[in-house]
Amino acid sequence: MSRLARIVAPALALLAVPFVPAQAATDVEIVTSPGGIVAWLVEEPSIPMVAIEISFEGGASREPDDKVGVTHFLSTMLDEGAGELESAAFSARADQLAMRYGFEAGRDSFTVSARMLSETRDASVELLRSALVEPRFDPEPMERMRASILATLRDQATDPQAILARSWREELFGDDPYARPMEGTPESVAAIDAGDLRAARERALNRSRLAIGVVGDITAEELGPLLDRLLGDLPAEPWEPLGPAELSPDRDLTVIPFDIPQSSAAFVQEGLARDDPDFIPAYVMNHILGGGGFTSRLTEEVREKRGLTYGVYSYLAPYDRAALMAGGVASANDRVAEAIEVIRAEWTRMRDEGVTEEELEAAKRYLTGAYPLRFDSNAKIAGQLAGLMEEGFTPAYLEERNALIEAVTPADIARVAARLLAPEALKVTVIGQPEGLPEAERAAPAD
Repeated sequence: MSRLARIVAPALALLAVPFVPAQAATDVEIVTSPGGIVAWLVEEPSIPMVAIEISFEGGASREPDDKVGVTHFLSTMLDEGAGELESAAFSARADQLAMRYGFEAGRDSFTVSARMLSETRDASVELLRSALVEPRFDPEPMERMRASILATLRDQATDPQAILARSWREELFGDDPYARPMEGTPESVAAIDAGDLRAARERALNRSRLAIGVVGDITAEELGPLLDRLLGDLPAEPWEPLGPAELSPDRDLTVIPFDIPQSSAAFVQEGLARDDPDFIPAYVMNHILGGGGFTSRLTEEVREKRGLTYGVYSYLAPYDRAALMAGGVASANDRVAEAIEVIRAEWTRMRDEGVTEEELEAAKRYLTGAYPLRFDSNAKIAGQLAGLMEEGFTPAYLEERNALIEAVTPADIARVAARLLAPEALKVTVIGQPEGLPEAERAAPAD
């Protein structure tokens, strides 16, 4: 998880900057630095701050098999001393500059976020550069961070939700890196040394594949040299991405015995890639099925009509090398079987019957109306720019997105539902002491 540096109180007022996404495409400038680094920029000189979001492609999927969790470990160490500054001195310097930053390891990317004041921008960039280019990996902070990660892993070993997520990933992805625990295992984390972290930095912070969003009080002429100062000394050797991840065809029901009064279930099947022409109709369809909170069909049928749960949901997960459609529900042990049966029935009803005009119009109103909330601060805007750039879009998508949603028809939903939804292909995994389920593969009891 990302770790954010402390920030002095005066800078907190600078984090919220209203923005209207419909105007964004004309405001986004594609900037190429003298060294060839490309970023998307939105100038906002009215507030004296700059927000930067950097996404390096690759992430934990590129870890060696025997170094699981090293990329996450790296994300905890980049602000624990760099250059001539030891850990405490680095934090003190960040406080002095009123700088906020974070590092996060993902399965497909490594993200760097920074917020800095205009008056301390040059010094803040230099501090961030030192964290990326010359982290120290001193013994004391390494052991402190290792102890923290191991404590998290001990908690996860008895957390039903963590056990459930680990189980279905291992069953679906097998030996693929997507099956690995992001934080590693107690054994792998215990064995990581400073040399492993240096090697992880070389892999994770490779600027040959990156996306950058910048928003705030900076011009294109100023941004280009800044990018070179910040990132120019990072590795840039091209590397070959991994091929597509293959999902196991085994979709048998799995039950993980666990002594709790309420069972939790995860249901997963193949989804659609983000660049699939049917992704937007699938996105709208999922909102109606299970992504729309209290307005979704799953909530209506599973919670409101039958009282089987406090919460049920579905979502699309288009990873770089695999696309999933998944969801979850929690219910009393003696009622979870009924909840799963209703979910399968709703999967089938959506596939066979599609949606009504009323459902579709309500979904469009929400999805288009809520879109500006993704752009209500400089930080969010920078994150959206980097995300769209990473996914291969152009700035025009900021204007086109709502029109694409408005253009979805009931026929589009029917087509994508028939193509995508497969109740028989759902991989259902349950943890707890569920009653009334059909014969299931019984996993080893969770400790």
